[in-house]
Amino acid sequence: MKTDEIAAVDPKIKEAVLEAAKDGKITCPTARSIASSLGVEPRVIGDACNALKIKIHGCALGCF
Repeated sequence: MKTDEIAAVDPKIKEAVLEAAKDGKITCPTARSIASSLGVEPRVIGDACNALKIKIHGCALGCF
């Protein structure tokens, strides 16, 4: 991803995702929980993870 895409990630979302992804990946339930707690659609978290090069794993619903 381009540097400007990383800069465009909302700081609150970026902080929550990076805190949850200590090893560079998060589970689908964690991503959905972050979305719910921040009041955003799961796709927003997916886009942020893509920009931050964080992998989402364990996804059973195909949301990401």
